[in-house]
Amino acid sequence: MSSFDSPSPDGDIDIRVEDYLDDKLQAPADLEALDELLASVELQRNQLQSQLDDAVKDLEQARRTTEDRGDTLQIRIDEFNALQASIDERVHIAAASDAPSEAIARLQRPMQKLKAVDMAQRYLIMLQDVENLRKEARSHLPDSPKAALEPYSQLKQLAMRLRSLPGSEDLHLVEHVEKVAETLWDEMKETMSVEMDAILTKRQWPRVDKESQMDQEWLACFEKLVDLQMPEILHSSDIIPLLPVDVMAKIFVAEFRFHFLSDKPTSAPQSMGTHCFPWFLSTVEKWEDFFRDNLAHLLAAKFVNTSAADKMIYVDPVCALITSLLTIMREKVLAVADEAVMNPSFLSGFMGQLMTFDENLRTRFNYDGGDSEDGWPGLTAEVLDEHFDAWFQAERTFALERFDSIMNSDDSRKIDYDFAETGKMKPTYAAVRTTDLLRTVTSKYDRLRKTKYKVKFLTKIQLDILDGYHDRLRGSLEAYQSMTSTLGRTLHGASKEQLAALQGLGALETLCKVIGSADHIVNCLTEWGDEEFFTVLWDELLRSDKAPEDDFQPSRDKDGAIFDETISAFAARRKTAEDLLVASLTDAHTKAFRGYAQKVQWTTVGESAMLDDLSDLSITPELDEPLAILKQNFEFLVKTLSSASYRRVWREALRKVQDLLWTSILMRQSFTTLGAAQFAFDQQALMAMVERYIPSGAGAFDMLSEGTRLLSLPTEGTPGVMTLKEASDRVFKDNDEARKVLEELRLEGLGNGNARAILQRRVENSENIGW
Repeated sequence: MSSFDSPSPDGDIDIRVEDYLDDKLQAPADLEALDELLASVELQRNQLQSQLDDAVKDLEQARRTTEDRGDTLQIRIDEFNALQASIDERVHIAAASDAPSEAIARLQRPMQKLKAVDMAQRYLIMLQDVENLRKEARSHLPDSPKAALEPYSQLKQLAMRLRSLPGSEDLHLVEHVEKVAETLWDEMKETMSVEMDAILTKRQWPRVDKESQMDQEWLACFEKLVDLQMPEILHSSDIIPLLPVDVMAKIFVAEFRFHFLSDKPTSAPQSMGTHCFPWFLSTVEKWEDFFRDNLAHLLAAKFVNTSAADKMIYVDPVCALITSLLTIMREKVLAVADEAVMNPSFLSGFMGQLMTFDENLRTRFNYDGGDSEDGWPGLTAEVLDEHFDAWFQAERTFALERFDSIMNSDDSRKIDYDFAETGKMKPTYAAVRTTDLLRTVTSKYDRLRKTKYKVKFLTKIQLDILDGYHDRLRGSLEAYQSMTSTLGRTLHGASKEQLAALQGLGALETLCKVIGSADHIVNCLTEWGDEEFFTVLWDELLRSDKAPEDDFQPSRDKDGAIFDETISAFAARRKTAEDLLVASLTDAHTKAFRGYAQKVQWTTVGESAMLDDLSDLSITPELDEPLAILKQNFEFLVKTLSSASYRRVWREALRKVQDLLWTSILMRQSFTTLGAAQFAFDQQALMAMVERYIPSGAGAFDMLSEGTRLLSLPTEGTPGVMTLKEASDRVFKDNDEARKVLEELRLEGLGNGNARAILQRRVENSENIGW
């Protein structure tokens, strides 16, 4: 193997050398330059060797440097460990020693004294600043209240800043600064008020002409007091009475105290509605024009483009006067309310008077109480915040007691025939008085502002009364059904007096009481549901995210009304009573027509087959009783029920009479010509009776009337008149011919089957009688 084939590491170098020589010695002439080539190679080798020696020296130097640094680092580590051990030992020794604690204890008292001295110095500086601000504010009064506000504002801000600091509740300085600020404000207002008082005394207020004008000095002083209050008004969420108006109202407040907060008879709580409230309203009304004419423009200019520009208590001087006077009125009202809760009867009347007073201030003087959006809640709201439960319980007790007295009165179950004209439903006295009671209850709470109060009156008083009355009506129907059914009398029993009360018109009267009363309640509730008060209350309940505190849960049907469920309940009682009334009429008519239905004279033989004069006929004697019963029932119901209910009931009852006559007489008895004529004559008398009390009511007998006309065909006809034989031959021939006969006779409601059955009731069509 040659050296070039060897796998040694030098193989690559040898190859490169060989390549180099091949490149340099390509021709014989190149050998001449061999010495130069060797010299060049030697030079390159020397350079490379020099570079290698330098690199070796640098490497050796770096190695020595690294070793020196490692030794130094180790020395420092050893020193650090020794130092840490020394510190740990000294800490241990110090911890076991009492010397530091003793030193700290000795230094603590001097440090506390030093802090106290520093704090005292700070206190003195701050107290000096507070006093300087107070003196500066006083120096500007009464000439320049606006200038006085600047130091006062600084003092107020200082008090607020101190109060916001942590631990401020333990600093007496905070309370002192706050008290100084409050005292200064009171002094500032008092100083300005004294100036205003002097001007009022000079003008002999209020003994001035109500149509006179305030002079410039008066107006200027008024304006200065408003300027003094302006920051307080604009930065407070509370209602701030205008200071100049307060000063002008002091004489009225004093007069109020003399009359209504003293030992005068007018101070009695019972005089609130007769003396106190009227005095307040008349006083405001007396000075209304004077205040507006003189001060409206000034206040409007002061508050324009401010956050108070839309509040009537600031821009309207009359509302400002009311605000000033309401302070003393509030004192009186709250005192009377505290006494009234001990007397429920007086409390009820007092609350009504108070709501009327509040409403008068809103409507007569446009008083908004500082709330331009929702308006003034009134003194009523303040009283109810504390005494609502007591007032509500009093009203509930009165309402339920009144309801019980209505139900137990001697005439409660009697029908009030004077309630409306003929054609209108007649309720009982109890129903009318119950709705009057419900209206009275509504008047107790319809001026309240809070929805939860209104809902409580609605659910816990009005709906309770309606539920109670609904139970009375349902109980009346259940009692009626138990006494008129065999099973009911067996299970529950019925006295002779109870059964006697249902004889004759008694049953109809009992049911009409329920119908009229339920209808009256339905109509009233429907009407109330459309009134603005209940519509708004319904909307408030629908919009409320929270359910009311009671069990009343309105449906979320926006198209519904607040009384829908109650209306449905009473409408169901009305419908049940009407159905029972129809059944009672049917039963009475069935009994009355029993003798007539069993009459056998329809086949009288020996009489002329043709009557020359129908006037010879008279009503069948057995029909007298049914007609009398019908007349009695018509006359009773026509004055008791509404026109719609009257027609609805009679339409069904007369249909039952038609069914009775159809099945018991027309389709069961046999008739001669005379008998058919007699039956037709009786039927005319019956329909005449119906038409007298129900115009167009005879239509209920259309089917029977057509059957009777077919039954009454003559045996011998005149030209153009169909005879019985002709009709019979054609009707029994086939269906098409039968239909033609009915069309010619204009008997379109009978049908072929009924026509054949009716014709068979004529004895002339029997096998024993020929034509």
